[in-house]
Formats: sequence, C-alpha cells, structure tokens
Amino acid sequence: MADEKNKQQNPNQINIELSEEVAEGVYSNLAMIAHSNSEFVIDFIRLMPGVPKAKVKSRVVITPEHAKRLLGALNDNIQKYEQAHGPIKQSNEAPQFPMNFGGAMGEA
Repeated sequence: MADEKNKQQNPNQINIELSEEVAEGVYSNLAMIAHSNSEFVIDFIRLMPGVPKAKVKSRVVITPEHAKRLLGALNDNIQKYEQAHGPIKQSNEAPQFPMNFGGAMGEA
C-alpha cells in the first residue's frame, strides 16, 4: 500500500538499477567529444604515463538535447563543489606525466 501511495505521489519517478560492476566506475583522465547533427559522442580515455597508446575506456552517445542538459548539470555541480571546497585550479597546459610515473628509472 505504501508503494502505491509513493507511485501516486511521484508519477515521473524513474527506478534506476546500478550493477556492482558499473558502480565501481571507470577511471578516465581525458575526454574527447565529437558530434553530428543528431548525436554527441563522448569518449572517456585513460592516458597512462610511459604508454604510447591511450585506451578508450567508455563511450557515451547522447542526443543534442541531453548534451545540453548534461552541460547544465555539470555547471550546477561544479558551482556546488566550488562553494564547498573552493575554486578548482585549472591549467592551460596538457597534463604532464613523468615517463617513469614518479618511480626509479631502469637502465638496460
């Protein structure tokens, strides 16, 4: 009965399922975005120091309308983050990784 009452109060509520595997997330330190007249393609990439080839770890394809909604949601969340934690520092340079990732360099 409580479930029926909740459904009546929230007719636009979406039930979202999150599997354990997806909940773990995927680390990405680079994103590339492309678009056509009907979709935006966002590739999330993991760039590892000392590895000449970066791998796309996830690709998300969305409509232009959803891309604009995503932009608004990101702006809103960045504002909230900066209010709580201070401004996010941003550099105009590409991230620089040491070729040895901070460890000792090997010799052959």
